[in-house]
Amino acid sequence: MEENEKKLNFLEEIIEDDLKSGKCASILTRFPPEPNGYLHLGHAKSLCINFGLAQKYGGKTNLRYDDTNPVKEDTEYVDAIKEDISWLGFSWDKELYASDYFDQLYEWAEQLIERGLAYVDDQTQEQMRENRGTVEVPGTDSPWRGRTPEENLRLFREMRDGKYADGEKVLRAKIDMAHPNMLFRDPILYRIKHASHHRTGDKWCIYPMYDYTHGQCDSIEHITHSICTLEFDVHRPLYDWFIKTLDIFPSHQYEFARLNLTYTLMSKRKLLELVQKGYVAGWDDPRMPTLCGVRRRGYTPEALKMFCEKIGVSKRDQLMDIQLLEWCVRQDLNARANRYMVVGEDPIKVVLTNYPEGQVEWFDCPLNPAEPEGASRRVPFSRELYIDRADFMEDAPKKYFRLKPEGEVRLKYTYIIKCEEVVKDAEGKVVELHCTYDPSTRPGGGEWRSVKGTIHWASVPHCREVELRNYDRLFTLADMSQVPEDRDYKDFLNPESLVVSKGYAEPALLDDAGTLAVQFERIGYYFRDKDSTPDRVIFNKTTALKDSYKVE
Repeated sequence: MEENEKKLNFLEEIIEDDLKSGKCASILTRFPPEPNGYLHLGHAKSLCINFGLAQKYGGKTNLRYDDTNPVKEDTEYVDAIKEDISWLGFSWDKELYASDYFDQLYEWAEQLIERGLAYVDDQTQEQMRENRGTVEVPGTDSPWRGRTPEENLRLFREMRDGKYADGEKVLRAKIDMAHPNMLFRDPILYRIKHASHHRTGDKWCIYPMYDYTHGQCDSIEHITHSICTLEFDVHRPLYDWFIKTLDIFPSHQYEFARLNLTYTLMSKRKLLELVQKGYVAGWDDPRMPTLCGVRRRGYTPEALKMFCEKIGVSKRDQLMDIQLLEWCVRQDLNARANRYMVVGEDPIKVVLTNYPEGQVEWFDCPLNPAEPEGASRRVPFSRELYIDRADFMEDAPKKYFRLKPEGEVRLKYTYIIKCEEVVKDAEGKVVELHCTYDPSTRPGGGEWRSVKGTIHWASVPHCREVELRNYDRLFTLADMSQVPEDRDYKDFLNPESLVVSKGYAEPALLDDAGTLAVQFERIGYYFRDKDSTPDRVIFNKTTALKDSYKVE
């Protein structure tokens, strides 16, 4: 099926119907993060939907921070969110904040009070919780529900002016304490918080709640399609109630299934705990599902967009396999990543006994085999080489095609060698192989002959030591929503999620100034870490070369 013939998802169907019917002349979406943490992979899906739909239908997207809780919010998160969105390749139309509308929201609250649709409640949080009722049992009216509009207006203004302490009073909508939707049982509109706001400073000591803020902000901006995750579907009737009651622009909310990923948690509260208690090295730890974390690991915006395209848009929650994300990363990097040879920790030295001492040859090797006529790097070859210990077996089975006694392999890009002698230390560990090379097997320089095994290598005098941070999944439980009640989610932290080792790299690797992860041939994809220094070069493992995952 061609790109333009792909079946529309339900959001695309809604937008196309709205455009055709004239319900809206163009679309305007928004991305409304709360600046109380870093964006994660779940936000990537929301970004791709909100910005992607606007791009597809010639519309625009606003970036609007839901900054109504000054205790948890910070400009650090504001800046990080913008950086992440830009990294993904999206551009917003307007940068806005819920705090831009605090004056208007307050004015509307006074209107609700004057119309007898809101009141000041003196109950404690615990009392309000007890009187809320259950799905089966109606709630109980607050003893303060009958206050007159005049009294409520006076008390609300005194709340605004700082007369009362945190938690002493709240402003609630007066709707229906027996409503089947629990959110309609006189929801809180404003609470008292004597805390400085990152933008408004100490102007306010009362702050609006999410349900009171979100729809009205959408309405002020004339958002045509307010798209959020499925857990907010129960909030939509209240969203509509405020808009209808205030008689303002009729923005409408639509919900899609959030991203749930195996071996992954995307709860901001729990991710914050991992950071604060030192279980990870920070928000950008490459094991974290944050966008800054996967960026540091070497994931690309293109791979994340491919992943979001693959999983699609639906109304049903499902647990996605993290292997699909890793497959998308490999698909992207395989086409673009430069290749280098790196021998792992504890290598075996190979001495080519018939290769002239002191001689060095430089081989021109392609940076990417997909572009044989493209750029290349120069790789030095000498008498003494390192190979991976896994590429030699003394007592090899019949179908073992790597190096073995009296066996031959090709050293990638260069000659065929033959193992003539095995040298061991006092404990019987193989420490050196004496081999001969066949000079006639130089690629393009003699008669070609084939052997079944090809292995990578590094020249001992020229290679550079690098630190390898080999990352694995952060958790051992596939579905982290199923943590047993008697267990803590941290019980499932993977003790092998980071294994640090060293490797020996061809020198061209350290000269690569690109911003893309590279492929360590026959090993995996790695990305240079920001902690690297000239004397200590660090590479983070992005993903393995392949696995058994099949894309349907």
